[in-house]
Amino acid sequence: MTVPKSSLALPVPTVTICLVLLHSCSAQLRAQLGTTPNIKQIVVGRCYNYITLINPRLRCDCEAIWRQFEEAVMRQSSCNVTMEDYHDMFNAVPQSWPCDRFLFWSKTRTLMHSYAAVVRDVWTLEDTLVGYMFNDLIWCGQEDDSGFDFSSCPEWSASRHHPVYSLWRQASQNFAEMACGNITVLLNGSIVNAFSRKSSMFGSVELDGLNPQRVDYVNIKVVTNLEGPHLESCSQGSIVDLLQLLQSRGFRWTCSDNDQTLMILQCIQDPQQSSCQTCGNSLLDRKGLLSVEDSVGSGEVQ
Repeated sequence: MTVPKSSLALPVPTVTICLVLLHSCSAQLRAQLGTTPNIKQIVVGRCYNYITLINPRLRCDCEAIWRQFEEAVMRQSSCNVTMEDYHDMFNAVPQSWPCDRFLFWSKTRTLMHSYAAVVRDVWTLEDTLVGYMFNDLIWCGQEDDSGFDFSSCPEWSASRHHPVYSLWRQASQNFAEMACGNITVLLNGSIVNAFSRKSSMFGSVELDGLNPQRVDYVNIKVVTNLEGPHLESCSQGSIVDLLQLLQSRGFRWTCSDNDQTLMILQCIQDPQQSSCQTCGNSLLDRKGLLSVEDSVGSGEVQ
């Protein structure tokens, strides 16, 4: 998966300066807006909402989780927070997830949310407690101060030890290590390198965390924009590299370029597309939409 972020990039005078600042965590020319205002109230409030309304069976101390989070971030420079710094916080969040419901994604965020809403019992990283608490937030501390920096935080991609990046890497690793049964991966076939080993959270973190002894099948679903372009598929582009990697690691897999549920969801969002007009009313059969399930293949491209 990709790390949620929002940023305000300011103009950089020259390409040379841009390249230098990209590697400098203190570069204010590439700074985001600062820590999300009222972050404590948001995070703790989301935690109580989660354990009260979303998953009442989960028992944890929301205030303790916040304190561990503060300890990981406070009095540290914005490029000096590692995954290990968050271990105490994650240890305060005991949570297990049921098999056959794990959904991974990369560059398909909007469609992923629609898919998760109609396919029952699907779990994404954002459905975990930590994912729910910190989704779409920004934060960074100040090395010489005990508080958060609310004026400016560097881009999360400026350093592997950025506080936001490190938390999402640890959360993604935990999520992948817990994955079991049949899992689903949504990839965007309308971009080059739909599967990226280096620049996506799925390729760089989650894939390595998957255990072929726990995961029965990796079900790849490649979706392209209705209007195109159609750049990658199960038989071309970086997705072929993914399938070869899965096979070399002992995973069984399926791959689909024309998942009916995903096509229906796209047509619901944009019914004027010509491809939706030719689908026929059968595609919009509500019973058919809700009954679509992943098929289990034999490791061949579907």
